[in-house]
Amino acid sequence: MDIRALEHFLTLAETLHFGRTSRLCHISPSALSRSIRQLEQEVGTTLLYRDNRRVSLTREGERFRDYARQAVSDWNTVRLALQDDQRVLRGELSLYCSVTASYSFLHDMLSSFRANFPRIEIKLHTGDPAQAEERVLSGTEDIAVGARPVQMPNGIAFHPVTRSALLFIAPASQPQLAERLSGKAAGNAWRDVPMILSEEGLARERTDRWFRDLGLRPQIYAQVSGNEAIVSMVSLGFGVGVVPQIVLDNSPLASRIRILDVQPRLEAYEVGLFALEKRLGEPLIDAFWNQQNPD
Repeated sequence: MDIRALEHFLTLAETLHFGRTSRLCHISPSALSRSIRQLEQEVGTTLLYRDNRRVSLTREGERFRDYARQAVSDWNTVRLALQDDQRVLRGELSLYCSVTASYSFLHDMLSSFRANFPRIEIKLHTGDPAQAEERVLSGTEDIAVGARPVQMPNGIAFHPVTRSALLFIAPASQPQLAERLSGKAAGNAWRDVPMILSEEGLARERTDRWFRDLGLRPQIYAQVSGNEAIVSMVSLGFGVGVVPQIVLDNSPLASRIRILDVQPRLEAYEVGLFALEKRLGEPLIDAFWNQQNPD
């Protein structure tokens, strides 16, 4: 079975979009369709439902996705083992992180890795950092960048890279609001404040606990995916948000918001790498993992 066809299928199984997959795989939509049809002919069943509006995996397609992931992983391992020059690592490494991480500290990490391992290709995917662990657990990514949870999932390894404070932020255009909320938290001051919070993740958990300790429920105006969207909505005056310091340090909208001096402060968190423990011995993951040093 053609490994490249398996890679096409895995990308399509993730995007569920033929046009996006053809661009990511650098092939034409018609060539992608032929590749998928050939796979279906070889396995003797339909792997994907598709019509003019959507693409979805069949039950057989979900089972085949697990096989394809393992087959591609095994192939890359064998290919590395058979290289004439064992000192030169080659292959592809999938990495997931937030947009902020991709242009802040990750830039230096990737520059250093590229210099040390020029033959390893990095496939970088960006999205909500709250999904970092799940992306690794599901096998979608080799390594992900995210905040360390209070309870680490079984089978997941974590390598710290930096720490970031969690901050309450308000619109710079509303100084009276910032004045009212700064200082020691008082229930009445926060009772009717519209909050813009992450849908999930460590920042949301700690914010919810902060409000519970105050004896209040947050008045949620919006729940969003991604910290950059929180900064944007706060800067437009829609409410108060909670974001990591690292996001503000790299935000073009930082001048339009004001950091609230709220007491007690939210607990800072560690940002680092996630990978499956059982895969830490794989050459490509080992190379990336062990070049990082915690602050």
